Formats: sequence, C-alpha cells, structure tokens
Amino acid sequence: MKRLLLLWDIDGTLIDDGHIGEAVYPLAFERLTGRSALHRVITAGRTEPDVMDELFRRHGVSGVEPSRVAAELATQLRRRTAELRTVGRPLPGAVEALRALGAQRHVVQSVLTGNLRANALLKLRLFGLAQFLDLAVGAYGGDARERAALVQVARRRAAAAYGRAFDADGTVLIGDTPRDVQAGRTGGARVIAVASGASSAAALREAGADAVLAALRDTEAVVRAVQALAPGVRSSG
Repeated sequence: MKRLLLLWDIDGTLIDDGHIGEAVYPLAFERLTGRSALHRVITAGRTEPDVMDELFRRHGVSGVEPSRVAAELATQLRRRTAELRTVGRPLPGAVEALRALGAQRHVVQSVLTGNLRANALLKLRLFGLAQFLDLAVGAYGGDARERAALVQVARRRAAAAYGRAFDADGTVLIGDTPRDVQAGRTGGARVIAVASGASSAAALREAGADAVLAALRDTEAVVRAVQALAPGVRSSG
C-alpha cells in the first residue's frame, strides 16, 4: 500500500500565534534598514521572504542580502518567544488530529509553510507539535518564494527519505487560506481547507479546496476527510 504525504500549514491551521508573526516583519525591517515600516502588507498564505520583499519594494529599499533577512526574521521571533508562549496556542483539535493521523500506518506527516525553517521549528516545538511531524521532509519559506513550488520541494525530500515517489493522489495539503489552497492545486496536491483563520468556508471552497472543514475539533471528521482524498490509507488499528 502506498504512503500518503500529508503536509500541514502552521499559522492559522495548527496554531494561533497571537499575531506575533505579523509583528516580526516591521521589527526586522527596521533593524535591516534603520527605518520604520510605514506600509503594511498582507502576510496570510505567503512565505516570509516574499513578505519582506514586498516591504522593501514598497519602501524603495533594495540590495538587502536574503541571508541577512532570514537571520533577522529568526532573531526577532526568537526574542519574542516568551510572549509567543503567552499569547499563542495550538488550535483546538490540532494535537488530536496530528496524533490520530500519525497512527495511520502509511501517513507521513510534515509541514508546508511560509515560515522559515528556524521559525517553523520554534513554533512547533514551543507548542508541542513537532513530535508528530517528520520535519526533515517539510518545505519552508526559505526553500522558494512561491508556496506552490514548496509542494515539489516536500515531495523530493520525502521521496529521498522514504524511497518512493509521492504523486498528486499521494499528497494532501491542509491549510487555512485561499493562498494555501491555490498553492496545493498549482503544486499538484489534493487540498483540505480549514476555516479556522480569517478565511470563510465559502472563500476556501471558491479557491478550489477538495474538502473544507470548519475546524480541527472533530478528529474523526479530519481523519475521514484525509481518507476520502486518499482511500488507500487505512488505520493502523
């Protein structure tokens, strides 16, 4: 029986970070440029480097080394770890869903996220979610500017790690924004959308999600949704 690669978005899907992630961008911008950020940009469903690139463009800034940007984003989030622990939380049902799907013998769980790897790992470890995920085969914001390209990144890593290919029918992405849905569809994955963030169920359906859940609270419904898109997966019990 073939394996299923299940790729989770982090912010708005597995955790609520209390808007700490959004606050990191202007802080990093100021440290990198010596200027205050006067313009705000949409962050949901985007990679961290892509958000910073737009901030730089809107302020007429160019030539900042990507390695400096990544390091500063990681530094600013790390400095707010205590605050993140206080105001952030795993979303209801996230732990239960990860545990239940981890019990499926043929499921490989990882992440597809706009977070840089360092920031993704900090959040997942802080809220006790990393233990359920094979983070070595995940795809992160530093791997590609566009989220759709991250699907292939995760597939290549998973194929190398598990010795088998993961095709469109063997890859499911779970996210909470229309951009997550579009990334999955463009990247060639099946998509389950969760209306746990700012996007409505209707907007997620319109974006092309294969299935839409109101939340992760109903563990059985989450497992059924995954199994419906990947009928070859069965319970280890």
